[in-house]
Amino acid sequence: MQMKLELIPVPVSDTDIAIDFYVNKVGFILDHDIQVQPGMRFVQLTPPGSACSILIGDGMTEMKPGSQQGLQMVIDNATEAYTELKTKGVDVSDVEVLEWGSFVYFSDPDGNSWALQEMPHRNK
Repeated sequence: MQMKLELIPVPVSDTDIAIDFYVNKVGFILDHDIQVQPGMRFVQLTPPGSACSILIGDGMTEMKPGSQQGLQMVIDNATEAYTELKTKGVDVSDVEVLEWGSFVYFSDPDGNSWALQEMPHRNK
């Protein structure tokens, strides 16, 4: 049996603020923004080049805003990612270089946390 992880819920307190952050500051693509019914808004956002998206919106999850911790994406270059995010106003950590990769970290306006990992063995 083959399985693909394609949608991860990220709980937010204000959908419009979260859309602005993920699209205009982090660079995600807005795939869907649908008012399904009163109190239920489905918003799907995808990082460029990713087969997996995130789901935000109203009435989409029972998780508390900010409770999604440790989401991780693989990137080509941690220094470039740091510079791009910093330039767009994201509060991003300095680049952390470890044996298994270089990392930068940030959180969305609600405190959901992300790690971006440059994997050196993939860049050879």
